[in-house]
Amino acid sequence: MKVAMILAAGRGERMRPLTDHTPKPLLEVKGQPLIEYHLKKLAAAGIEHVVINHAWLGEQIVALLGDGSRYNLSIHYSAEPEALETAGGIVKALPLLKSLLKNQRYFTVINADIYTDFDFNLLPDDLNETRGHLVLVNNPPHNLKGNFDLNDHLVVRKQHNQFTFSGIAVYDMALFAELSQKKRPLAPLLFELVEKSQLSGQQHQGIWFDIGTPQRLDEINRMER
Repeated sequence: MKVAMILAAGRGERMRPLTDHTPKPLLEVKGQPLIEYHLKKLAAAGIEHVVINHAWLGEQIVALLGDGSRYNLSIHYSAEPEALETAGGIVKALPLLKSLLKNQRYFTVINADIYTDFDFNLLPDDLNETRGHLVLVNNPPHNLKGNFDLNDHLVVRKQHNQFTFSGIAVYDMALFAELSQKKRPLAPLLFELVEKSQLSGQQHQGIWFDIGTPQRLDEINRMER
């Protein structure tokens, strides 16, 4: 896969006041804007094109990252007048993704507001009979009930789920092709795929943080470099 999308349009309400004047993806982790970690890892995995959606203070993201050449990437932007949520942002960017994918079907998606050492080379190049593939992590303290479980390579849901969705995934472009453009969360689509046994997954056991609060950001920055 040569195309990825970074979801970066969220307002970051829980991160206020840090996000009042800085978009969440540009908050610094260990002296570097969070989104730059993702760009460097994507480039190292052979990704050539990255689509970034933005809304709140999005002009700051464009000004910092530019065309992506200094990351050895080609960055393309999908501006949203207001954040369309996760699935809605992908649907709006679909024409751009389609033009970049050309004859390919699959693209990588990552939430901008996570910090992780995940190696994108470990993602599958082909989804076979499934429509999506999720990277799952052990449930963090803020989500002890979890979202999903694994049955061999298939994602399932149980009464007590062991794993939380990391915000890293591979999707079949056709999954979004028939959806109308509006505010739309991703979770209902994923739950539907689980019911149809069309969602595969893998576990990541390394570093992963959902930077959802100033306290979590502070925790990461206190970690040893």
